[in-house]
Amino acid sequence: MTQRHIRREAVSDQLFALLRDRILGGQAPPGTPLTAERDLAAEFGVNRHAVREAVKRLQQARLVEVSHGGRTLVLDWRRTAGLDLAMGIAAADRGLSTGDLTRDALEMRACVGADAARLCAIRCSRQAAAEIVRTADRYADCGPDLADLGTADIAWWRLIVEGSGNLAYLLAFNSLVGGTLPVADVPDDLRTAELLDVEAHVRLAEHIAAREARAAERLARELLSRSVPATAGKAVR
Repeated sequence: MTQRHIRREAVSDQLFALLRDRILGGQAPPGTPLTAERDLAAEFGVNRHAVREAVKRLQQARLVEVSHGGRTLVLDWRRTAGLDLAMGIAAADRGLSTGDLTRDALEMRACVGADAARLCAIRCSRQAAAEIVRTADRYADCGPDLADLGTADIAWWRLIVEGSGNLAYLLAFNSLVGGTLPVADVPDDLRTAELLDVEAHVRLAEHIAAREARAAERLARELLSRSVPATAGKAVR
């Protein structure tokens, strides 16, 4: 393997990223031992403390497992890793068979948003429902600038997700809009049809206020699915 020395700043972070990308890219297949600490230290020209720190982060990301005998085995990340790895996948080798992660995240957004709308119609308080309706009524005043509509749309959806009473959905929402998943950087013009449909926002709010859970779920899924790119990516294998 070609020797690659890395910069001295944030050595363990750089080493973690390089080893992560090897695992995600298949150069270190599941079930195989990770290269020994001393060999990694020699390969990258770093001390073994930096290697141990990088391996610890790999273990925390559930990319490797350290056995009782001291061997570090590569795990099948498709079976063990969580959403916190999404940014790593996005930054990894472009040869990965991970499909279009932005598309995948937008599909997840549509699923979470649809069910959050359903639960919100069932669970939210009358005060929360009234605020969702008021915010939807004010939504049109934020346009026609897509960036302003995008900001208003996130604030409105936060009310719905909070009203769902589902903490896991709320944390997923935070990841989706906060940049942990590659949705926050989606160009606004990709979301034009969704953002400009003021009438759908108002109707969805009315469904929630009227406790029409299934109607809210259907309309939310339809609205959010408009921003999912139509191009097909590779399937996750």
